[in-house]
Amino acid sequence: MVNEEESHAIVLVDYASHRIVWQYGVSERHGWAKGYLNGPDDAYMWPNGSIGVADIRNCRLILIDQASRAIKAQLGRTGYCAHNPPKSFGLPNGDTPLSNGHVLVTEILGDWVSELGWDGTRYWTVQAPGIHYPSDAQMLPDGNILLVDYSRPGQILIMTRQGKPVWRYAHRSGPAMLDHPSLAIELSNGLIALNDDFRNRVIVIDPKTDMIVWQFGINDRRGRTDGLLFVPDGIDIKPADWGAG
Repeated sequence: MVNEEESHAIVLVDYASHRIVWQYGVSERHGWAKGYLNGPDDAYMWPNGSIGVADIRNCRLILIDQASRAIKAQLGRTGYCAHNPPKSFGLPNGDTPLSNGHVLVTEILGDWVSELGWDGTRYWTVQAPGIHYPSDAQMLPDGNILLVDYSRPGQILIMTRQGKPVWRYAHRSGPAMLDHPSLAIELSNGLIALNDDFRNRVIVIDPKTDMIVWQFGINDRRGRTDGLLFVPDGIDIKPADWGAG
């Protein structure tokens, strides 16, 4: 599944045939009417096959039925962009599914992170301290929140649900500096992996030492040949058996 933020569409691509087998949104046309999106970000497939997405510039989160393409649930009022979840959002750019069926929402305006139910229940909402442009909050196994600051210099922040910083990575110069990172995830060994978009690399950081312990891509060099990346904008963990058979 791919969300094409600048093309205003979500597509499902068959890995074997490389064909688009499903689409929501009209490519290259933004809108708010039925079947349209405006800057979709971070589309996720939920366990029941529905597709959730943060529709940034329409200031809403929607849950789409894959078979009918109908909107099954919506949080936020279309086109009304102010922080008051679940009634409205200030440019939501993250909608991470949680194991309890709730959704973890990130808002650009005001640096807010919230846990919500698709039924409209708000469980908590908090501002991320010292962050200029929050992106793609993730909930860690211990209940803390991991997010990045999509800025230059960029940051990585782990905080409690009350907004208390637990760990921050915020180098301001040199090879360790981040430039518009958009997503960080915690690996099973406790290391933090992220895509550092404008430095054209994916890196792994040890939060105990603040050291980069692995990297793919060459700092500040974009490209499409072996060993290079071109503004990487997402990262995920491949299951061990993915693609097998």
